[in-house]
Amino acid sequence: MIASLANGTSRIKNFSTSADCAETLSCLQQLGVEIERQNSDLLIHGAGPEGLRVPSEPLDCGNSGTTMRLLAGILAGQNFSATLTGDESLCSRPMQRIIEPLVMMGANVSSDDGRAPLVIRGRKPLKTLSYELLVASAQVKSCILFAGLSANGRTQVTEDEITRDHTERLLQLFGVPIVAGSGDREGSRVVAIDGPASFETHDVSIPGDISSAAYFFAAAALLADSSLEIRDVGINPTRVLFLKQMRSLGFDVTIADERTECNEPTGTVRVHGLHSRPSSDYESLLTLRSSLIPQLIDELPLLAVVGSQIEGGIEIRDAAELRVKESDRIAATVQGLRAMGAEVEEFEDGLRVGGPAQLHGARIDARGDHRLAMTFTVAGFIAEGETAIEDAECVAVSFPEFFDLLGSVVER
Repeated sequence: MIASLANGTSRIKNFSTSADCAETLSCLQQLGVEIERQNSDLLIHGAGPEGLRVPSEPLDCGNSGTTMRLLAGILAGQNFSATLTGDESLCSRPMQRIIEPLVMMGANVSSDDGRAPLVIRGRKPLKTLSYELLVASAQVKSCILFAGLSANGRTQVTEDEITRDHTERLLQLFGVPIVAGSGDREGSRVVAIDGPASFETHDVSIPGDISSAAYFFAAAALLADSSLEIRDVGINPTRVLFLKQMRSLGFDVTIADERTECNEPTGTVRVHGLHSRPSSDYESLLTLRSSLIPQLIDELPLLAVVGSQIEGGIEIRDAAELRVKESDRIAATVQGLRAMGAEVEEFEDGLRVGGPAQLHGARIDARGDHRLAMTFTVAGFIAEGETAIEDAECVAVSFPEFFDLLGSVVER
């Protein structure tokens, strides 16, 4: 998206094969951006901040909330109207969290009771905005920053809980000044951008996605005597909390070869499975809540599976956001773990899993949710008997190669 707003050509290396990313490319092409694919590389011929065109039909974001929310910020600053839509799951997810700030900035946004399809009638320039996030969300923050590119003056976002900062890092890489620092309240962070902004072109090498790699890390940690090394993984400080939690639980997880490429920390992660259950820093139930949740949001179902194997188990709270992802991930995780023999208590904002538990194979409904399909595949490796994942093809949303790659590195 950022390269599309630059004047000139940028090469994006190691681009994902996921359906979500393909939907993003399709939307950008409908907006007049010329894109060439060369194996795992992309050439983005940027249209410039004034060069996007009116799409001839609604922009289909598929299952990708990131695509819809970030594109909404860009479209809010265009002098034309466009419609953003998606599949049934995406059209059930809450969008009022981006509608409100975009309307405050002067865009006209209509919706189906706060859900997609979204009809965005943009304007340029937009009004500046100082906004405090109501929900800890990097997608909402990024939406507002993208809209701020088309405002005259400073647009500022304050977050009380630190969220992913990939957008800020990439904007800086493409020459857009970003101001970031501590907020007035303890633990808060402020990110600001001055518009209207111009972009430089830049080649980008994308590190491996740590959320996708997490399933491999967990499988290696939970299978005795395993050894796994994944190179060139993104180890952004806002994304490595999963690894830190695994380490604190007593698993053998190390990071090496740390370096910065394209303004993103990158490194090699090594995981070794143990002969016996790990002895952790926790003497009883591990509780994850509050400020930890935004940095673990994608890995929480996986951590619930890991928690079923540790002394005392795990409790996850303040995670109601999981109920409005691609599926209700709290309910689905509870249902799946119970089917596999774990003792699980469900809360409105999370769950508690007892441990250690001997899981047994079961038939799991992934509910069309890629992260649930991958999570319960890992659970299946440590369970006694056969586990069947229904609707397993949904992994294509983020990781089409998941099963083939996992099969190539795991031996039973």
